[in-house]
Amino acid sequence: MSPSFLELTDNIFDEQILSADLPILVDFWAEWCGPCKMMEPTLQEISIELADRLRVAKVNVDDSLRTAQRYQVMSIPTLILFAQGEPLVRIVGARPKSSILNDIMPHLRDL
Repeated sequence: MSPSFLELTDNIFDEQILSADLPILVDFWAEWCGPCKMMEPTLQEISIELADRLRVAKVNVDDSLRTAQRYQVMSIPTLILFAQGEPLVRIVGARPKSSILNDIMPHLRDL
């Protein structure tokens, strides 16, 4: 996992999401998930390109089942964009970067 991703667990999820000064795109993933691994470079690019407007975090569903269940993550990868503690956008399945950006950009404030 890249060091630029914030790693979230059941124990710190709420604290990190609620205290975030920027929107957080949370990637619900698992080590055994092929499409999740395919998404890693795309999420890395997004985290670098939008570093001043967005944070990217990861939740391993095997290690943080409570959080995955709470947000009704039924298949992975699932991306959920949170802003001010609220889920705004849900993206299910591996998608190209352009598609992800089309979904999240309207929710990112201009800085």
